[in-house]
Amino acid sequence: MQVTKRTTLAGLGALMLSACVGGGGRSGAVAARSVTQFRATPNAGFDAWVAGFRARTTSISPAVMDAAFRNVGFLPEVIERDRNQTEFKRSLQDYLAIAASDERVSKGRAAYARHRSTLDAIERRYGVEGHVVTAVWGLESFFGERRGDIPVISAVATLAYEGRRGAFFEKQLVAALKILQNGDVTADRMTGSWAGAMGHTQFIPTSYQLFAVDFTGDGKRDIWSDDPSDSLASTAAYLAKSGWTKGQPWGVEVRLPAGFNAGLAGRKSTRSPADWAAMGVRDMDGGVVPNHGAASILIPEGTGGPAFMTFRNFTAITRYNNSESYVIGVGHLSDRILGRPAIRGNFPPDANGMRIADRQDMQRLLTAKGFDTEGTDGVIGPKTRAAISAYQASRGMAVTGEPSLELLASLR
Repeated sequence: MQVTKRTTLAGLGALMLSACVGGGGRSGAVAARSVTQFRATPNAGFDAWVAGFRARTTSISPAVMDAAFRNVGFLPEVIERDRNQTEFKRSLQDYLAIAASDERVSKGRAAYARHRSTLDAIERRYGVEGHVVTAVWGLESFFGERRGDIPVISAVATLAYEGRRGAFFEKQLVAALKILQNGDVTADRMTGSWAGAMGHTQFIPTSYQLFAVDFTGDGKRDIWSDDPSDSLASTAAYLAKSGWTKGQPWGVEVRLPAGFNAGLAGRKSTRSPADWAAMGVRDMDGGVVPNHGAASILIPEGTGGPAFMTFRNFTAITRYNNSESYVIGVGHLSDRILGRPAIRGNFPPDANGMRIADRQDMQRLLTAKGFDTEGTDGVIGPKTRAAISAYQASRGMAVTGEPSLELLASLR
């Protein structure tokens, strides 16, 4: 979010998504508000750093400092997470299998219906459609079920002391303390992810300062409450300030003409829908895409995969998270929440020559033979790899943990 999610934590949403829903795992496996076992460890260097930080930070009152740091401790698991982040290189198809899974779509529709009056009021105030806000909520915290329970002051203080981005996290720590000083939340309720992202839609402290709003009118911008109203409104306010245009789609799936010049694709290349139509670009029903303003063509899987005509609202979502897969995930999930169809274009096979239907068959067959993949989403995660390895070992095969068409054939 400005110098926040977009630049420093870009991709964290994708990492959280993959961790929460786990490809090859059970897409509802994480229980709501589950307790994370991050335990504070005595650390003299950390204690000295905190004392120095408190001495040089004069913008926070002593009373707030005392309350904020009363139970703060060094969290070694936070450092471990920060230094061992996996760089997820999922294909768009795999990403969407998680981001717009049947379960997430079903939960999204239910959440949209359940909070419709609030979302309609938010839309009237900020001009951001409720189904889009709901989709962000779904990707960021599985509609509030996975908000994070790690003490934010301890997490960001730990990262400021010994993390790879000390200056950035010290800025987050100061912002978090200012939130406490403002009275929006108490230190014991200020919980979030290991990197300090908070609430239903995972605002980090500096983004909270810039964009969080008190929609309920109780005098607090409470994104931690079980009531998601302030969080959802804050997300709408964020998107509105990022240039969201009500009534404009994020993008439209399109068909490209034979021989389309892939060099014309990309977010930096914009033309009017009429210009794209003159080149033979059509919507999935063969029609000309309406004029929603300057548009780009994106082909995340190359010209052989699905293609999208995207508009300015796509760019607005990138302010929240700059990953193209994340933005397409939000956009597609928001469409599915409204009952629109799944992506209709064909995805190319993966590096092993397998399509998602092959991988789903493999997971079903492994599970049927007693090697539980804990899900059949077609996404190859650690649980599926463990099941493959166990199956290979049981058959005297070379244990690779890798999916393949040959493995699939052996299962049939």
